Amino acid sequence: MILAIETSVERVGVAVGDAAGVRASAMLASDRRHAESLTPMIGFVLEQAGLAVRDLDHIAVDVGPGLFTGMRVGMATAQSMAWALDLPVVPVSSLDALAHGVGGSDTNIAVALDARRGEVYWGLYRGGAGSGEPVRLREPEVLSPEDCAIAIADRGEDTLCAGTGFLRHHELFAAVPTVIAAPPSLAVPRAEDVLALAVLRAARDLVVAPDALEPVYLRAPDAEINWQTRGRER
Repeated sequence: MILAIETSVERVGVAVGDAAGVRASAMLASDRRHAESLTPMIGFVLEQAGLAVRDLDHIAVDVGPGLFTGMRVGMATAQSMAWALDLPVVPVSSLDALAHGVGGSDTNIAVALDARRGEVYWGLYRGGAGSGEPVRLREPEVLSPEDCAIAIADRGEDTLCAGTGFLRHHELFAAVPTVIAAPPSLAVPRAEDVLALAVLRAARDLVVAPDALEPVYLRAPDAEINWQTRGRER
């Protein structure tokens, strides 16, 4: 039984379930109030599933890339619960979860989350036809939308594109002939997809100890960038 936490975007998602599927889930638009929302949501989801924390076998959490504050809240909560319950943690990338949610058998999938500062976090995948887990064709990275569009165009293959990064820069990507826009409902990672990937990975023992959990930032946090900029201006 796995509890999955998703806080890398501007909402909070929690799901619980196992290989048989999702037992219960909830999502709340948090307006960046992840810390206030997450713990009550975990209690609510467990109650809806008829479970107690002692019934859990793993804790799964989105480790980014995404909102730095949201990621830290989700990871800190996952670590605290895992330490208290003596459970392993299953780390899941937000881009992997987003690609899983798009689905598609043997299909090129590009996912991109808005990274602000004129950049996107993005990754390229092939739909998981056999394993159910999308296969990375290109490792997650942070790029300008223009460079991301060029990378997709250079492959010369139809590519299903999903995520807030594509929505924000819609006109740019619409000019690429091989881009197929996914529905806006698939624009952000969901806790249910974090859970689905965690089930597959826990079965292969792809877990870490709570103190070994690492965030996927791809670039320095905005606060650090701002501080460095101020230092140079002085």
